[in-house]
Amino acid sequence: MRIVAGDFGGRRLKAVPGMATRPTTDKVKEALFNIIGPYFEGGRSLDLFAGSGGLSIEAVSRGIEQAVLIDKQYAAIKTIKDNIAVTKAPERFVVLKRDANRALKELGEQGQSFDLVFFDPPYALQKIADQMAVLRELNLLTDQARIVCETDQQAQLPDELPGFRLLERRDYGITELTIYAVGSDDE
Repeated sequence: MRIVAGDFGGRRLKAVPGMATRPTTDKVKEALFNIIGPYFEGGRSLDLFAGSGGLSIEAVSRGIEQAVLIDKQYAAIKTIKDNIAVTKAPERFVVLKRDANRALKELGEQGQSFDLVFFDPPYALQKIADQMAVLRELNLLTDQARIVCETDQQAQLPDELPGFRLLERRDYGITELTIYAVGSDDE
């Protein structure tokens, strides 16, 4: 795994040891950022199932000002911190060892908001639609926010979710990327 482009481009990243997480492949990561970016002018990102931290590190490398990375596994948190060290810009990252639902509640209580949200949960445990509703309820999204969901083919995320509009859906082997924007087609 590596950082594909931007300020930290070409630097190698570690994967989380074991089989509990599956890193986003460089091919999927590059395709994803070609769809949503490919570069950013500031903003904040949230990664609720950060794993190795690769998606958030890529986003910061491409111009996101600050990334908040959440994972509940100790091995993932250690790997994220090691990977952030590779950037030599640790001040641009906040790493929290938390359950995703608890983290959302805490971030909402703090009045935080995000321009870009990554959902890459364990495929069998995904509750993305419910967690997207919580993002809206807690006002955690800016008006221009994009929500990027990485799932398997069986997840079948809906085309229509209250308060969101589907921007893009693409398949990459067993991986499916679904990207939403805040708002509806009526707005």
